Amino acid sequence: MTDDAAPTPPSERIVGLDALRGFALLGILVINIRLFSMPEAVLLNPTVYGDFSGANYWAWFAGYVFAERKFLTLFTMLFGASVLLFTRKFDDQLTTLRLHYRRSLWLVVFGLAHAYLLWYGDILVSYGVTALFVVFARDESAKFLATVGAVLFVVPSLLELLTATSGDVSSFVPAWRPAESALQAEVATYRGGWLAQMDHRAASAWSRQTTSYLAATGWRTAGAMFVGMSLFKTGVLTNERSARFYRLLVAVGGVVGVATMVAGAAYVESSGWSPTAGLYWQQFIYFGAFPMAGAYIGAVMLLSRRRPGGRVTHGLAAIGRTAFSNYILQSVLATTIFYGHGLGLFGRVSRVEALGVVAAIWAFQIAVSVAWLRRYRYGPLEWLWRTLTYGERQPIRRTDR
Repeated sequence: MTDDAAPTPPSERIVGLDALRGFALLGILVINIRLFSMPEAVLLNPTVYGDFSGANYWAWFAGYVFAERKFLTLFTMLFGASVLLFTRKFDDQLTTLRLHYRRSLWLVVFGLAHAYLLWYGDILVSYGVTALFVVFARDESAKFLATVGAVLFVVPSLLELLTATSGDVSSFVPAWRPAESALQAEVATYRGGWLAQMDHRAASAWSRQTTSYLAATGWRTAGAMFVGMSLFKTGVLTNERSARFYRLLVAVGGVVGVATMVAGAAYVESSGWSPTAGLYWQQFIYFGAFPMAGAYIGAVMLLSRRRPGGRVTHGLAAIGRTAFSNYILQSVLATTIFYGHGLGLFGRVSRVEALGVVAAIWAFQIAVSVAWLRRYRYGPLEWLWRTLTYGERQPIRRTDR
């Protein structure tokens, strides 16, 4: 039997899944930092605010090619896999659904608090709401899940392409190229105190949780979750496939993903960043996300298989095991750095400097997560979520030390 065909020990499968989750969470911050540090519109059109030349352009370009939508898609797929992981623990269907619904609804509660008290870009509400529905497909085949997931993910893109081909993009223009007064008002808001920020934070969070969820986010979230459930069932996310499979995933996913993103950038830049081109350009981002996410899955699984006890794998796995706590911690740290109730650096930091903040937050989170897990079984929010789900206090201290 060759090394490629040999089964992976269970311990490595757990490490691989945790490391992948940690890798995804850290990567999400590369894009989220743009929203933490600049007006919301820069996520859609990066030319509307801040220096967009020289090193700052290349900082944006690197994030665009290697991070935008990739880590969020990967993290969403992993959440879909977690639905299967959680529900397979129980034999009784009634118990399974009851606990799953409690788990999902508590996640919505956490997400609402996060969105309205800290940061409007929350993903937990959409995860919790979508999980209420995707659970009913948990017993379907991997092929069914992948097919339905792909269809759901494509629906919003088809609607956006219809808008672009119609030629009437007037409704898209204000989001694509907001007035300078609106941008400056947002800057002033987030340089102000916590209460002053509420008008923008609440309005943006509400829009994301209602109209945006129904029009696009809900479809894409469900689609990525279904794909994640499929990849879990086929052993891709649990490091059960051959090394050759993962190497192929890295090569093909990386080439297709990078080529798609580079082509998208060339297209929108050649148009002078026009609104119509912007609608088409968004599709390059969405369709480049899955192949690149696949490449990342392959790379992390190979790393976890070859060096399951290495420092990098250990650090990523620690972040993955405390992903909920670290997701909220990223918001706490970033809003403290950029918002007016903290250091007030909103709108004052370049794209290159923002990536420096990302690296500092990564270093802090990895160190804290590794240290925390030496004493405790779960992250603090993981423990609270687990306690609320099961309705009784869960043990948190490790007993194997």
